[in-house]
Amino acid sequence: MRIQSVTLTHVRVPLVEPFRISSGAISEKDAILVALRSDGLTGYGESSPMPGQFYSTDTPEGSWRELCETVVPAVIGRELNGPAEWNRLLDNLGCGRFATTGVETALWDIAAQREGKPLYQLLGGKRGAVQSGLAVGLYDNIADMLRTAERHLATGRYRRLKLKIEPGRDIEIVRAARQEFGDIPMYVDANGAYALEQSEIFERLDEFGLMMFEQPLPGPALQDLATLRTRVRTPICLDESLETVPLLQRAVELGSLDIANFKIQRIGGFHHALEMLEICRRHAIGAWVGTMPELGIGQAQGAALATLEGFNFPTDVEASLRWFRSDIIAPLIEVYNGCINMRDEPGLGYGIDQANVERYRIAEQAFS
Repeated sequence: MRIQSVTLTHVRVPLVEPFRISSGAISEKDAILVALRSDGLTGYGESSPMPGQFYSTDTPEGSWRELCETVVPAVIGRELNGPAEWNRLLDNLGCGRFATTGVETALWDIAAQREGKPLYQLLGGKRGAVQSGLAVGLYDNIADMLRTAERHLATGRYRRLKLKIEPGRDIEIVRAARQEFGDIPMYVDANGAYALEQSEIFERLDEFGLMMFEQPLPGPALQDLATLRTRVRTPICLDESLETVPLLQRAVELGSLDIANFKIQRIGGFHHALEMLEICRRHAIGAWVGTMPELGIGQAQGAALATLEGFNFPTDVEASLRWFRSDIIAPLIEVYNGCINMRDEPGLGYGIDQANVERYRIAEQAFS
């Protein structure tokens, strides 16, 4: 395919409530919407980094600059023949993965439309629905956390509960949630906030029968994570550690993980996600699809990826209005009886709510 024109739109959408993890808090969501046009078809992607050091070194401002100055000029007017070729080109640009993901995933959307297939089927997915789990951030007090979780769990939408923790705010949070919600599948996410010297915390958390400990130690600490894994019974899940295919391979070699969290934005797109999923399959590593969370385009992409065999835990993709006051897709993502149903239209399956894009737009750049 040849890309004739591109439009980048930077939007900022207010959250329903502040989202706080061990590294900070946000009350608005920035994202860069990528629209690629080829032979009458438009494919949509999303570049969705968090501000500052909230999650990674990629930022909305940095990704915008990389897209405008490097990524879009590299693809516009160029003949692009298949995912392997797209990714060789994008990987060699020296840009952040959040920036290249916006273009890579939009190319997949166009490819699915050309094939007349839903995106999830083009990726190799066979499930018509995926299970969704609830995630709650850190709150000023445990009572507020419990009220938020109860409000969402009471809808019957979600199949598991994910709790954010940080040093000094961990065991009591989990104990309270277990007492309140009983034997619901539950786990904790530390976003790398602990050191190996604090492994006693996780040894104590073993008693709560959790599904996993997600990223208990910093991303680069693969050897320490392997050591922690020998000290606890609960499976270790890695997120921030797994930025690239070689890092996943290294983590497997060291014995650093039992489960992998796949974030399309962090990985650099669908092609690398498929490569990493194959590694997980070969080595009997569990897998599931996480989110930043992204806006609707990124969330719908995550749900599509989660339909593949090998993803054996509920996804972090939730209903659009769980996080955002409104969204930039139509229809909105909904969760029914614990599941997100896949859409059968060719491509991503969701349209763009142009009125909301204009409402939340803070910058736009067109290329042709």
